[in-house]
Amino acid sequence: MKGKGCLIGGGILVILAIIGFWAVGKYNGFVPLQEKVNAQWSNVENTYQKRADLVPNLVNTVKGAANFEQSTLTSVIEARAKATSTQIKIDDVDQLTDENIAKFQAAQDELSGALSRLLVSVEQYPQLTATQNFQSLQAELSSIEQEVLFERRKYNEVAEGFNSTIKTFPNNIIANFGNFKEKGYFKAAAGSENAPTVDFNK
Repeated sequence: MKGKGCLIGGGILVILAIIGFWAVGKYNGFVPLQEKVNAQWSNVENTYQKRADLVPNLVNTVKGAANFEQSTLTSVIEARAKATSTQIKIDDVDQLTDENIAKFQAAQDELSGALSRLLVSVEQYPQLTATQNFQSLQAELSSIEQEVLFERRKYNEVAEGFNSTIKTFPNNIIANFGNFKEKGYFKAAAGSENAPTVDFNK
């Protein structure tokens, strides 16, 4: 009887060990997926930062034009300040939510709108748009806008892969215990399938 009890106890320990190893394996599998999401979010932020870094050069080039609208330049500068100050801390698993990403995106979209208004105004100054410096900024800004779209799309893809993995049973059990949280997405606004127009050669 004692031997049978030891056998049962030993069997339970084996089963618990198997479950434990399985759980650890699942947990360790979630970690690189989450790191991939975080890395891609960093790529998104870096691309937006490249655009923000370009704004001072653009503003300095434009403000040299006689009688250029100061209010337009001011709105770009203010929008840039807001965009660069709106950040998400990816080391906090509670930060990458739909709500926080929407706020981040709204600040970036505000800068996009301010830049678009600036570029429309610039078209009234052909002597400015003809300069090599301005044309170089035009090409760089256009390239960055395409990068933004690419990195955002890639972020959504890796976030979707992560979310699908941690939400399926029985992965969701380990994800809950391990504090792996579902990631938010970038939402495309109506009519925003393409990058903002930054073509000065209309």
